[in-house]
Amino acid sequence: MTILVIGGTYFLGREFARLAGEENEIYFINRGSRLPELSEKEREHTFVMDRHDVEVLSRIRLGKIDVVVDFCAYQAGDIRTVCDNLGSSIKQYIFISTTDVYRRGTGADMIGEDAEFEIRDFGGEAGAYILGKAALEKEVRALLNANEKDGLSVSQDDAINFTILRPAFIYGPENYAPREGIYFNWITKAGRFISPADADGYFQMAYVTDVAKAILLCCGNEAAYNKAFNVCSGEKLTYELFEEALIKVSKDVFGIDAEKASISVSEVEERGIPLPFPLRAAESEYYDGSRVRELGATFISLEEGLRETAEWFMKLNSN
Repeated sequence: MTILVIGGTYFLGREFARLAGEENEIYFINRGSRLPELSEKEREHTFVMDRHDVEVLSRIRLGKIDVVVDFCAYQAGDIRTVCDNLGSSIKQYIFISTTDVYRRGTGADMIGEDAEFEIRDFGGEAGAYILGKAALEKEVRALLNANEKDGLSVSQDDAINFTILRPAFIYGPENYAPREGIYFNWITKAGRFISPADADGYFQMAYVTDVAKAILLCCGNEAAYNKAFNVCSGEKLTYELFEEALIKVSKDVFGIDAEKASISVSEVEERGIPLPFPLRAAESEYYDGSRVRELGATFISLEEGLRETAEWFMKLNSN
């Protein structure tokens, strides 16, 4: 397949490019921030540009692009601009969204792909990120509706088939988000970590390679056309379960018997300590990931994923 990756410079995008590049022809659109680190072939296949530059987009002629995988669409118009102006035809467009698009606090036991979206603005970068992703999901629906009005279907060459993937918390090597890395730093530097003793929040995680494999599974797969998928393990985690795995991995990989520095949730909040997961059940959600698992996606356990990440962290910090 010919796959055009928009972004693909960091973390999930980089891992997807590594896996997909083994058997496919991969091209990139990005700003070239890590160009010197790429292989000669990857550099030759990278269009260094602003994704909003329609003039340059129109000059990208790769014939038939089997799949566009978009890791860095953040605001309304980003997807439509590519679809309307790219100088190559597109068979499938995969948009990497997030489970954060769902409306919070509905009281649902489990949130499936058809649940309502968040419309409130929580402010700051996080609020803009959520509303931007939700707006882009609506944009995809509008483009699909336009296909239907034009009488296009998956069997016709002119149709663009859309797939939306909504990962939960992603973790793993090269993660730039302040999640598991916070704990590894605490443990390797101080031998202990902050534990919210009375937290009753819960969450789901997905190892970066598993998410990348799920994306690749959707590429060119008609069973994934014009559908959305929550991408997460069915493992319902709590701070207690996360910390148990963390302590075991720290012993095995770092050789450190990590200790908990237990404080209350109220104290965490009062001191503004930026712990990465929901602290309270009232602010927690559980997502139904059965659809992507039925497609064939698999997820390793938290302990296994943390071990892989800790080994990478140790190697990185020993150089």
